[in-house]
Amino acid sequence: MKITRCAANPIVTPGLYDWRKATVFNPAVIIEGDKFYMIERTAGSLDPFQCFLGLLESDDGINFRHVQDTPVIHPEQFGFPYGSIQDPRVVKFGDTFYMNYALRPCSMSYYPTGVGLPNNSKPEYPNGWGKPEDWLTRSSIATSKDLINWEFLCDTTPLEINDRDNILFPEKIGNKYALLRRPEEYIGEEYGTEKPAMWISYSEDMIHWEDPILIAQVEQEWEFKKIGGSTPPIKTDKGWLTLYHGVGPDHIYRVGAMLLDLEHPEKVVARAPGFIMEPEEYYEKFGLFIPNVVFPTANVVKDGLLYIYYGCTDTAIGLATVPLDELVAYILTESKK
Repeated sequence: MKITRCAANPIVTPGLYDWRKATVFNPAVIIEGDKFYMIERTAGSLDPFQCFLGLLESDDGINFRHVQDTPVIHPEQFGFPYGSIQDPRVVKFGDTFYMNYALRPCSMSYYPTGVGLPNNSKPEYPNGWGKPEDWLTRSSIATSKDLINWEFLCDTTPLEINDRDNILFPEKIGNKYALLRRPEEYIGEEYGTEKPAMWISYSEDMIHWEDPILIAQVEQEWEFKKIGGSTPPIKTDKGWLTLYHGVGPDHIYRVGAMLLDLEHPEKVVARAPGFIMEPEEYYEKFGLFIPNVVFPTANVVKDGLLYIYYGCTDTAIGLATVPLDELVAYILTESKK
């Protein structure tokens, strides 16, 4: 099984507009009609590191152009003028697009170290902004009919914890919506995991979510620090193909893959024992923000080929492809070894 990086990588890079001149990364991608649509996470600076969401389109999934020269979402429209909106994932139910996103009410400032997580500081903001809870990351859902005009739908996690990597399944399961989560504070004996892990929640209306169920936790050395969902699950006849990320003791972000049961996705059918992607190319090892990061947040299937879109060092966007059936077979085979 071979994952092929696009020869044009990185396919989307910073620049062009002030609101994306520092970084672009961690996109959502969906195919609609005969076009690929990408929602990019962008930042105009690292100090403060306020992030926005822009919209691009492509005929081939490689060469993208902006739909408009302004963001489709500024955190201010959701009530957070100094906030940062991050890491979109998009699915579609009927005629409506549903976008998971993470949002920090106040933007941090970051100072890269070149060896791992950057140093950071908390800027001073006016009008009472900057309270302790304003530095926590919440996860929410927004809806749209056209990928341009978005409305807030709901928060999907408690506001008093950091709960990122919330990802909707693209269809109902047992008449309920399903949502992957990664609550960082859910660790310890009472939660059944010593490291931040992957959980799943169900909902009948997408507004009120049931208590999460632990589905996968750190098992391997390359996942040492934490794991979390990466891309919206893809339905296959062998299970829900679910890519996830792990962070090792070396601070490197790698990519794993598992299959979840079609009818009961809280059950793991198979899990590859090793990673399927790690930083290899220069643009995956060195960048403006965090070195040694491949971080998929989107995948789509066209003509049997899985397109994996990923953030590179929180600086640019890359694309890798693999035949869908080959990846599924690899997970099933390797998990039995």
